[in-house]
Amino acid sequence: MTKPKAVLATTSKEIREHAKAARGQAERGIILAPIDFSDHSEAALIQAAKFAELIPATLIVLHVVHDPGEMPGYYSKLIKKKKVARIQDIAAEVFDDFMGRVSDENPDLRCLKEADRLMVTGLPVTRILELVDYLDPIMVVMGSQGRTGLKHLVIGSKAAQIVQLCPVPVTIVKKSDCED
Repeated sequence: MTKPKAVLATTSKEIREHAKAARGQAERGIILAPIDFSDHSEAALIQAAKFAELIPATLIVLHVVHDPGEMPGYYSKLIKKKKVARIQDIAAEVFDDFMGRVSDENPDLRCLKEADRLMVTGLPVTRILELVDYLDPIMVVMGSQGRTGLKHLVIGSKAAQIVQLCPVPVTIVKKSDCED
């Protein structure tokens, strides 16, 4: 079985079309797992896969391509080969490598290999909420670093914004929560 590749949707129309197709294929609901390749998002992805297999539900893994101003070149730091490429191409390669590694390290979670992989461009919170609106998932599972205090106030938290604004249940996972 060949591993699925990440699909890039750059416009709201493409996102709607992808969501419509995903809803049509999902028999018992969808679990959305936004990832950013961090340890926390890896832990959340594994938890989302466990939920998807228990329910059972279709797992959609989402990455929002956004190279923030405070960290220009974020994706190029994640790729080992030095090359000139579009940010979306680098992100797709990192996404596929990440998913391949996580699914290889968790062979008992079959849905990781079969997960629908979607990349969209834009602001993470906005795009995640847009996709929630189009997909109507049964839940969102995402990672968080769990910043508190002044750092949280100054930097903000994408996860906290999603929890506040999302119309469906959200499960937040921290890496330390998932360690045995």
